[in-house]
Order: sequence, then C-alpha cells, then structure tokens
Amino acid sequence: MANWKDYKEDWILFLECGFIAVNQADEDSAIKLFKAAAMLNPDNTLPTVGMGYLHLHKLELKQACKAFEDVLAKEPKNEMAKTLLGICMSLNPASLDKGEKILHQTLKSHDPMLKNLSNTAIDFAEKFLKKTPTPVQGQKKAK
Repeated sequence: MANWKDYKEDWILFLECGFIAVNQADEDSAIKLFKAAAMLNPDNTLPTVGMGYLHLHKLELKQACKAFEDVLAKEPKNEMAKTLLGICMSLNPASLDKGEKILHQTLKSHDPMLKNLSNTAIDFAEKFLKKTPTPVQGQKKAK
C-alpha cells in the first residue's frame, strides 16, 4: 500500500473531486475527499470552504455559516468564503439584511464569477426572499 504522502501533490484533485461530489449529491464521497484534501494540505482553507459548500447544498445554514466564518477568521480576504457566507445569511430571515450587506461588499471582487454569483444572490433575495407572501389560491386573506 502506498504512503499517503505520495498523494500530497494531488491534494487539489481530491479537493476538486469533493466539489464535484457535492454537485452530484454524493455526501459520503464529498466528506471523504475534503478530509483527504485537508489531511494532505492542513494549512489550506479550501477543504473547509468545501465542507461549508456541502452544508449549504443541504441547507444546513448554521453549519455552513460556521465553516465560512472559520475560513474568514484565518483569511479575512477570502472572497469565495465571504460570498458563500453572504448567500447563507441571506437565506435565513433573521440575517437576511446582514447577508445582503456582505453580498454587496463582494460585488467589488476581482473575480468575475464571484461578482456574478453575488449579483444573482442579491437579485434572488430581492425577488423571492423579501417578497411579502401572497395568499394561496382559494384561501381567504386574514383580517
């Protein structure tokens, strides 16, 4: 059996495969891949971002926010973690305004993909999360 250190150069592949596993809804593989990436490169925060991304996909917003906040505590200028934290917070009614504020800050990112993601999340919040609920068809309005 090969020594795990033989795979140190491939840590980015484990990480990338972890994100792919999240997108494929393969939680078990994603967790194993992010843990492997973290073991191979313990100083890098991307595996923590990956775990936060997994929690976001599962709408486990509290755990996702914690992961992104942990990354930002180590790397305050991590724009990816900041953008994803803004999305998580904006999905929670109690922190919607704070999340939108973070997303507006990330619009200044140098990364066009993060700018686009932030802009899309802000639009979504404006159109769907801040919207006053309308009565379901057939139900009478409460007086």
